[in-house]
Amino acid sequence: MHDDIQTQKSPRTGKRLFQYAMIYKSKILIALILLGLAVCAELVGPFIAQRMIDQNILSIEKPWHEVAAGASGSAEYAGKSYKRDDRISEDESGGAIIRIIQVERDYYFVEGNIAIDGARSVGADGKLTIVSKEGENAAYPAAKLTKSELYNFYKPELPRLLKTAGMYLGLLAVAAIFTYGQRLLLLTTANRIVQRMREDVFAHIQRLPVYYFDNLPAGKVVSRITNDTEAVRELFVAVLANFFSGIVYMVAILGALFLLDPKLALLAVPLIPILVVWIILYRRRAGRINEAIRSKLSDINGMINESIQGMPIIQAFRRQKKTIEEFDEHNKDLFRNATKLLSLNSLTSHNLVGVLRNVIFVTVLWAFWGGSLSSFITVGVLYAFFDYMNRMFTPIVGIVNQLSNLETARVSAGRVFQLLDEPGTDVTVGSLPRSKGEVKFDNVSFAYKEDEYVLRNITLEARQGETVALVGHTGSGKSSILNLLFRFYDIEQGNGQILVDGVDVRDVPKQLLRQHMGIVLQDPFLFTGTIASNVSLDNPAISRERIEQALKDVGAYDMFMQLPGGIDEPVVEKGATLSAGQRQLISFARALAYDPAILILDEATASIDTETEAIIQAALDVLKKGRTTFVIAHRLSTIRQADQILVLDRGRIVERGDHDALMAHGGKYFDMYQLQAGAGAGEGVSRPQEEQAAAHSIS
Repeated sequence: MHDDIQTQKSPRTGKRLFQYAMIYKSKILIALILLGLAVCAELVGPFIAQRMIDQNILSIEKPWHEVAAGASGSAEYAGKSYKRDDRISEDESGGAIIRIIQVERDYYFVEGNIAIDGARSVGADGKLTIVSKEGENAAYPAAKLTKSELYNFYKPELPRLLKTAGMYLGLLAVAAIFTYGQRLLLLTTANRIVQRMREDVFAHIQRLPVYYFDNLPAGKVVSRITNDTEAVRELFVAVLANFFSGIVYMVAILGALFLLDPKLALLAVPLIPILVVWIILYRRRAGRINEAIRSKLSDINGMINESIQGMPIIQAFRRQKKTIEEFDEHNKDLFRNATKLLSLNSLTSHNLVGVLRNVIFVTVLWAFWGGSLSSFITVGVLYAFFDYMNRMFTPIVGIVNQLSNLETARVSAGRVFQLLDEPGTDVTVGSLPRSKGEVKFDNVSFAYKEDEYVLRNITLEARQGETVALVGHTGSGKSSILNLLFRFYDIEQGNGQILVDGVDVRDVPKQLLRQHMGIVLQDPFLFTGTIASNVSLDNPAISRERIEQALKDVGAYDMFMQLPGGIDEPVVEKGATLSAGQRQLISFARALAYDPAILILDEATASIDTETEAIIQAALDVLKKGRTTFVIAHRLSTIRQADQILVLDRGRIVERGDHDALMAHGGKYFDMYQLQAGAGAGEGVSRPQEEQAAAHSIS
């Protein structure tokens, strides 16, 4: 099996996904605003951290002035008080200058405003030596500080440090609240979008013509509704959230980097075009693989559905091994394509991002270590840069890791939208007055495939209350006539017309046309529910009394009342726990409960035993009054009372008349009847002379 419908590769896919998102644009906009606030709150953090490092921690090496003993915010050392240069207010006067110099892990007290740029070391004599960039040496007397003495110089900064740290934690808490709000809102909206899409797809399926499902296995249709829409859900839930947040983060981080240091920010700018090119190249390769994966998944679903439906045949004819081999072949193809996609993702996702990030980090560290950057940036700025770059690569990794889901969603969305683009019939509201049931076929010809006609020049007329039987060998066109009457298929212009109460059926909306029609198929379909719900199909217009009366009319009420739940007995999928005859009786009662003006019985009594058939025939004699009934039957004994019997052969009506007239004619109908009588399927054939004596003329 192959998916006969190719995936739509249209740029409209993205546009239509955007239109679905715009249904909830206000919520998405609020989520993006919350996201922007969360990003702003979060990105202020590195600025605060940089200030803490440069102003509260490393700033201990700034010049200190001797001040009055016990001055506010001063540090005590050797009986004197010192205050940092940038902490002295305008009304304070600073005295002698000292410096606190860090050498490896130790700190030294040095008098005088000395230059501290350059390599530092402390000799055995206790003097601090500083080698400038020009290679000049300068030695200064230095006193090593103990931990308690060093703490005294940090102590004035502790209140500011704690206050700044509190601001940092507060911003993180605010960012967390905003992030929670935007994710909750965005993900909830994404689920609503996909919920709406599934509703649209399922509703559209109800509008599709029957012949659409003739060309596409049920499992593949189910795959469109479940698997493909689930992949689209991932687009809105994961991809949308990651792409939106990633773009906002990257733009905000680039802005923060330019505020921090424009020269360092230039190192991050090339990441944007690299990411765009990356996405384009990935989509070209991954798109083809994803299309193969989605198509193969559809094939697998179709085969699973077909195997489950045909399990009795598979087991009866011992085809389990062959079926498993076919499934394994599909599964291996899926595995091969999935492996290709995994290899592509492994190559282009986190690994490549990590290499790119490390290259940037090594470049900056090398430049800082070599002195080309250290002359104009501080350690705090360098820390903030690395922090921002780490934060920038986080959304980049998120975006890259979601490229696979993006392509899967794009391909799946194309398949979903292709299904939605299939021409269907809009559901028509309102109602029509009850039909009289007068049906006329006027020179109708019909072909399922071009020029392969299954009906040729069919002309018939059924008046109100008449019973018309259609008989003929398999493939003679009996069911096709009823398919056209129900407008499951439409005839082409120039191939005749079908009239109901004198009106061309093509001029009447399909739903309104079928409003006064009922059908009982050869293979009845029951829905999960109860016997009563399968009769009414949960139509509120059909009362409980009407359900019971319909079951009584077909002689099934007493039978079902013997079940533990009566007519409320649960019915599983397809009514598997009921006999074929019971399922057919429910289907028959369903048609009668809707009280159609035109009733169609497609081999309706084929699955019913002779005793039950006699009950139904008696009920039909009463119920068909005022109702036009079409009967397709192979058991000719069930149509002896029909007003008209049409004998079809290769799409043409070759005989017509009532039972007696056709028996007297001695044509195809007579031969079929005699054949069934010889097999014990008929009655009255032993008196052909009496029947011929009562024969009517054949029209």
